[in-house]
Amino acid sequence: MKAIAINGSPRKGGNTEILLRAALEPLAAEGWETEFFQLGGQPIRGCRACYECFRTQNARCSQKDDVFNECFEKLLQADAILLGSPTYFSDVSAEMKALLDRSGLVAIANGRLFRRKIGAAVVAVRRGGGTHAFDTINHMLLMSGAIIPGSTYWNLGFGREKGEVEKDEEGLRNMKDLGQTIAWLGEAIAKSQSGVSARAT
Repeated sequence: MKAIAINGSPRKGGNTEILLRAALEPLAAEGWETEFFQLGGQPIRGCRACYECFRTQNARCSQKDDVFNECFEKLLQADAILLGSPTYFSDVSAEMKALLDRSGLVAIANGRLFRRKIGAAVVAVRRGGGTHAFDTINHMLLMSGAIIPGSTYWNLGFGREKGEVEKDEEGLRNMKDLGQTIAWLGEAIAKSQSGVSARAT
């Protein structure tokens, strides 16, 4: 199985990246293929509401001169999607919001492509507003029919300066638990699907 973590922070090696990689570690240990994708800092525009994705239904966005279609293809290939963002004025980064709006719409236009994928939000926050950013990501996942696993707390890590989240022991433990829970859930889904296939034959 495959898990991908999308970093919506433009700060490479920062707190959001640290949290996402901490969540991927248990999955890699369980034999999952894992990938980290740096979205923040790359060109990605918001949705133009042209609805071309509904007309073409080719699982792509009509805007072809930014990083969206490359990123979206990786989301489609994954069984589990971790979407990470720093907290900017109590919400996600501009790059992450553009990804949420466009990927959510393209997925719906093509038969709800995120349905029954595992999806999780991961947020880095200095002090307040993290739960709103967390909800923003989860709202798209829930509307898309994704399966959202819980953990020991909201998937937040506290820190402002680069690397400061490493001091948040509870946050890092939560990331480890999140990764372990995703691994368990993925195995349970795979067993369920294999059982359905066996009964159908």
